[in-house]
Amino acid sequence: MTAQQPLPTVAPDRTPTLRVLAVGDSSPLLRELARHTEAMGGVLEVAPDSAGALRVLARERWTLLLVLLEEDAEDRLGWWVEVLRRMSGRPRLAALVPTPSIGLSLRASQLGVMDVLAAPLDRERFTDLLRRVRAAERETTFPLPEVKPQPLGGGRIVAESPAMLPVFRAIAQVAPSPVSVLILGDSGTGKELVAQAIHRQGPRSTQPFVAVNCAAIPENLLESELFGHEKGSFTGAVARKIGRFERATRGTLFLDEIGDMSLALQGKILRAIQEREVERVGGSEPIPVDVRMIAATNRDLKRLIAEGRFREDLYYRLAVVTIALPRLADRGDDLMVLTAHFLQEFGKQYAKSFTGITDQALELLLRHDWVGNVRELRNVIERSVLVADGDALRAEYLPEEWRTGGDVAVEPEPRSLATLRDVEARHIARVLAHTQGQIGEAARILGVHRNTLARKVREYGL
Repeated sequence: MTAQQPLPTVAPDRTPTLRVLAVGDSSPLLRELARHTEAMGGVLEVAPDSAGALRVLARERWTLLLVLLEEDAEDRLGWWVEVLRRMSGRPRLAALVPTPSIGLSLRASQLGVMDVLAAPLDRERFTDLLRRVRAAERETTFPLPEVKPQPLGGGRIVAESPAMLPVFRAIAQVAPSPVSVLILGDSGTGKELVAQAIHRQGPRSTQPFVAVNCAAIPENLLESELFGHEKGSFTGAVARKIGRFERATRGTLFLDEIGDMSLALQGKILRAIQEREVERVGGSEPIPVDVRMIAATNRDLKRLIAEGRFREDLYYRLAVVTIALPRLADRGDDLMVLTAHFLQEFGKQYAKSFTGITDQALELLLRHDWVGNVRELRNVIERSVLVADGDALRAEYLPEEWRTGGDVAVEPEPRSLATLRDVEARHIARVLAHTQGQIGEAARILGVHRNTLARKVREYGL
């Protein structure tokens, strides 16, 4: 703001004044933008070129930098992003171009640019941009908590919640023994991470850890995957295949989503555990195996047993020791700690640095249902890091439907009266609506395998 202009009056709600610096020749378009900004209680000034804009940016604090791009738009936009990253108190960045291309829009999203506007001016979109800038200015930034991963046999689990103490205790107690372990928990709670921790702390830690997601492999291929097959045993069997049981011998075999397996295959798994031997598909010779069994499921196996869909004898073979993992929603402050951990992890991966989180971003994280648990949080934070252009996690970096209210269902009854199945079904339906029915994309957002999601869609009649 120049010395000749009076300071704008602060509104009763203490909404910060918008200060927009536009880079480009003064024109009727920029005069129109200035009128829109003034109507929003702000001010827009013009720098004729990049050199002039840099001088103004060095002297004063601005909330939004609007650059007019014509030639080499993607390169110029990237240059401005790098310039602003080196500035303290840097403004948000938006671009105005004659014809926005898909490539430019994608590049802008990757760089964390707030918006790419098309000329001639779309007043509603520009006004929405100013509202988002104002909302970001209202946010208060808090420092991220210190992350102290728990060392477990050479691996690490990020957790500080008392709800995880029984899990750590069970890992320490069961790891040195050879007994089978059944890990129970919703999708995305970290069942494989716990299985790996048990393996690493046990006497077989130097031997293979072999994991199989039973829900991810078609039923007609799962038997061959587990037990192997001989050459010519079926169409396409052009060579001998060593199964996962053999590959895991002297080590640990982890069967994830064991509840999705057919009864026939359950019987063969039971025999392999009892007899400590397998037969390849198409083979006739028993092959001795020596594996430590760890299984996991997000399903209620006792209910499946009552329904005749899971073998009781296999259940008791697997569940010598049972470890139940809490949902992310039940882990209290671990949500914040895990958020900080993933911000650091993906910040390092994408050459960005994060030191804080805003109050509004934290509120959105706390309001979310987290049906996909830690895996869903990890996916959300990775996407947020990709689009971020600052050193704090802001509300605008989180999924748009969260900010517009689409993520929070309005219920006539108290939330506590809704069953977990109801909550899960509603959330899956919202994500499927967001992806326009694309199962693969919905599974990625939820942090589950597409086969698991497809099964739940059938189960809930969605």
